[in-house]
Amino acid sequence: MLRRLQDHPRLLELAYQASYRLLRPFRRWLVPESRAERFLAGLERVSKRALFDCRMCGQCILHSTGMTCPMTCPKNLRNGPCGGVLLNGNCEILPDKPCVWVLAWERSKHMPVFGDEIVHIQAPLNNRLQGTSAWINDFHLQQEMTPDGWVE
Repeated sequence: MLRRLQDHPRLLELAYQASYRLLRPFRRWLVPESRAERFLAGLERVSKRALFDCRMCGQCILHSTGMTCPMTCPKNLRNGPCGGVLLNGNCEILPDKPCVWVLAWERSKHMPVFGDEIVHIQAPLNNRLQGTSAWINDFHLQQEMTPDGWVE
């Protein structure tokens, strides 16, 4: 039921912006490996799982992908479709489901603030951040989230 909210990316974009503004003043207390992180990661796990089928990669880019989690792609592709998208827009691996990236592209068109970020190339995942809070990582671990030699 909550996943239907994904079809309203503008509303989710506003919620993302509000959450960022709400958490930013507390970032000095929202540090990696703290009680605050355990609490926030638990909150993210419950809420983002229900809304986005979140995989808790620790490097959330929902705002850059039309509020569609790219990690739900069966091939874990973080930078667009694989080329095996069926003519009806469905996934070649799960042909009864729409391609995650087709959904992301369509949804990003309804996001006036972050919608254009769909064309940005995303850094590869740092698997050491799996299960950690994406918010805390965003505030404190930008360098660790991007592999050595990666240039945006």
